Amino acid sequence: MTPSINHSANSMTAPSVIATVAVTLTIALIWWKVPHPAVGLALCLLPVAVLVVVKHLFWFVTLFVVFSFFRIHEVIPALMPFKIPLLLSLGALASLCWHSLISRQLKVYWHPSMKWLVIFWVLVAIGLAFATNRGEALSTFKGIYWKIMLMTLAIIWIINTKEQLSKICWTIVAAGCLVACVALFNSVNGIGLVEGSRVTIGRQIGSMLGDPNDLALVLLFPLAFSASFFFNSRLSRISRLMGFTVLALLSMAIIATQSRGGLLGMVAVYAVYINQAVRSKVLLVSLGTVGLAVLYLAAGISERASGGAAEAGIDSSSMGRLYAWEAAAKMAVENPFTGVGINNFYSNYYFYSSHWDGLNHAVHSTWFGVLAETGFLGLIVFITLIVSLLRTAKQSLNCIKASATSSAYLESSANAVYAGLIGTIVSGTFLTQAFVWPIYILAALIICVSSIVQNDSQIEKAQ
Repeated sequence: MTPSINHSANSMTAPSVIATVAVTLTIALIWWKVPHPAVGLALCLLPVAVLVVVKHLFWFVTLFVVFSFFRIHEVIPALMPFKIPLLLSLGALASLCWHSLISRQLKVYWHPSMKWLVIFWVLVAIGLAFATNRGEALSTFKGIYWKIMLMTLAIIWIINTKEQLSKICWTIVAAGCLVACVALFNSVNGIGLVEGSRVTIGRQIGSMLGDPNDLALVLLFPLAFSASFFFNSRLSRISRLMGFTVLALLSMAIIATQSRGGLLGMVAVYAVYINQAVRSKVLLVSLGTVGLAVLYLAAGISERASGGAAEAGIDSSSMGRLYAWEAAAKMAVENPFTGVGINNFYSNYYFYSSHWDGLNHAVHSTWFGVLAETGFLGLIVFITLIVSLLRTAKQSLNCIKASATSSAYLESSANAVYAGLIGTIVSGTFLTQAFVWPIYILAALIICVSSIVQNDSQIEKAQ
């Protein structure tokens, strides 16, 4: 018996010895070429880093999405030299490749709503070849959009449990709290104000959050999640208190942006939760109307330098949007199947606008943005995708209400993504959101919630 055991042990240790010698020689060679202490430390920590990346796929994807969407490194400029989004993206991609190609632990599945999502992506990709400015379209696609596509699928296939769903929701709330606090600090101290009163973040460093409308969009996204925690009576008092605190901060920050789209989206999110508590639709509409009027006055929109009450007739902000929407319609008429290409509206404004004031303008509308840049075909698919997501979110909520054993956090997550999508649809009238993170994160989470609810329903029926 003993000889066979020794032979087996020797045969099993041989590959390990070879691998150890190979790694040691590689480290020695690198150290010989670059004799610096930092290199030695990095090489020693490399195996640990690999293990962390492989083990924590969920956090790498989640933090990459949060940093990319909330621009945390621009909210806190001291983080910019560390290139955190780049490091997170490398870690997320490496872990995704490992789990999808080697370990095979990534649970890939298909959901009906993904059909419309993929079709829309295909139309956007085809539109690159027919874009009026291919360089701009390709730059946007390679720089941002492909990451959004990849991370949307990653979220769908990674989040398989209620615990993971709860973690990503709380992470979104925490990031929203951070951005809201910085926005309110800037507002109080008069830092980076636009038009004398509209708050921004990182305007001096060219941040995306330097536009009040874009900042309102970022703040609006976590609003639904914090509201879902506050309005859920099944959660603990601490969770509800934290939800209320962040909800108040986000609401004040959105008001400080004086963004019409942001205010409309905020009212829509509140309306979803109030609708669950108030049965009278007349009272609901009345409360919504009064609330919108109060928010309009509180935001001081009538005092804005653009779109203020001092301007006669339809204000310049409204007229600018009308001219932009007219130009978008003309772009779609001329390019009905492909549009002018992703991120090409701005550069084409001069050629299609009936009112030229010496400057190109953004479209400031999700729907008209899709119409202009993907054509009528793209808009139809995009609207179908939104309708499909709404139905899926509503079905999940109905299943949760019908279940006697549903999780409180699952209910909060389902309410959050549903209210968030409603807010996105309403605010989309004035905010351009078709090719940025919010809709795609919501789409992924709606599909995740649906998958988890269906699995729980099957388990409940089996019992």
